[in-house]
Amino acid sequence: MSALGDLSKSLGEAVRKLLRLPIVDEKAIRELVKDLQRALLQADVNVELVLQISRDVEKRAIEEKLPPGISRREHVIKVLYEELTKFLGEEAPKTTIPPGKTYVIMLVGIQGTGKTTAAVKLARFYQKRGLRVGIVCADNFRPGAYEQLAQLASKVSVPVYGNPNNPSPERLVKDGFSHFEKDKEDLIIVDTAGRHKNETELMNEMTRLANLARPDEIILAVDASIGQAAMTQARAFNEATNIGSILVTKLDGTAKGGGALSAVAATKAKIKFISIGEGTDDIEPFVPSNFVGRLLGIGDVASLVEKVREAEIRIPEKKARAMLEGRFNLKDMYDQLEAVRKMGPLKKVLGMLPGAYNLPDDAMENAEEKMDAWRVMIQSMTKDEVEEPKIIDSSRARRIARGSGRTEKEVKELVNQYTMMKKMMKSLKRRQGALLKRLPFQM
Repeated sequence: MSALGDLSKSLGEAVRKLLRLPIVDEKAIRELVKDLQRALLQADVNVELVLQISRDVEKRAIEEKLPPGISRREHVIKVLYEELTKFLGEEAPKTTIPPGKTYVIMLVGIQGTGKTTAAVKLARFYQKRGLRVGIVCADNFRPGAYEQLAQLASKVSVPVYGNPNNPSPERLVKDGFSHFEKDKEDLIIVDTAGRHKNETELMNEMTRLANLARPDEIILAVDASIGQAAMTQARAFNEATNIGSILVTKLDGTAKGGGALSAVAATKAKIKFISIGEGTDDIEPFVPSNFVGRLLGIGDVASLVEKVREAEIRIPEKKARAMLEGRFNLKDMYDQLEAVRKMGPLKKVLGMLPGAYNLPDDAMENAEEKMDAWRVMIQSMTKDEVEEPKIIDSSRARRIARGSGRTEKEVKELVNQYTMMKKMMKSLKRRQGALLKRLPFQM
């Protein structure tokens, strides 16, 4: 499990513990605050920031007057959600590119941040939204930089300009702009050489490039694994250039993701994108409210719907309604999981649903790993067993196991997975109307 998975698990457990209490009083609130502090410190968030967040949560949760119709329990969760969102930046930066002229993004960062990969991910993000995108490789400092960038970009058909024999980054930027001017690109991304905050000459070079390229936006790539050091790094870059926004890389597998997110507090720049995997599509706009919703187990339905649209999955409304009401059989479950798998790893996609935290820790991992085995087991079942899995007792499980070449234990795991999925879908019933309006149905 990634660090953010650990943070989400810790915060989700704290929320569930509060929800289970018969009475939510000051003692319960202070216990929640302790759990919050522990979770954030384990995620390497700066101590001063942790204390500030926890003080604000405790003060508001205890002192604020309850709104009409809201219980103390609901109010405390609302306060926690709002304070964490405020900490990360309440409003999501706009990711749209204004029409009318070629927009220029200059991507900067120290060596090893995954900046070159991030450049391709950014290009892919905007390419999927119908923009013509080109990348200028202004990095002649690192051997093989142009070749790596060109190879990655070719996988998603994004053109790259570069010249590994040209020692001048300034010349590369000029020639790159001239090259793409003919193609009338909507967006040009300038991938610069990696800098270190103490390398004065490289920092000066970056400033010169910014003066030459006159970018509409400078994005700082920050490696999530550096933790609290992100603050110092962001300050150093902000002194050399005007950092418009931040892209946090490698956020899916680090123990210090919370510390890296704290870079926002150091520069007042907003996190605009987060890189959540190794694939070229594993980048998404950073929407603080949705991100906090995922951390707390509230879910991120908006991001899920966006992923559905990007994957161009068309869902029959009748079937979607039945799924949301928990009216589906084993084959329906398999078919829908197979469709969802087109959007990315099941664990990430299902984790966006409200109530997903009710699944056991390994449930979504199992779903990803066992899809092929499930298909064979379902094919070995009778029609009645597919329709009503609860009738599968030990003798039926043995027969299905023999017919599919699997074990009896695996058959029972499939039935348990179905039961948990059905329970989770039923928990979404209150949100059914809103979800149905936003999902892309077949007509």
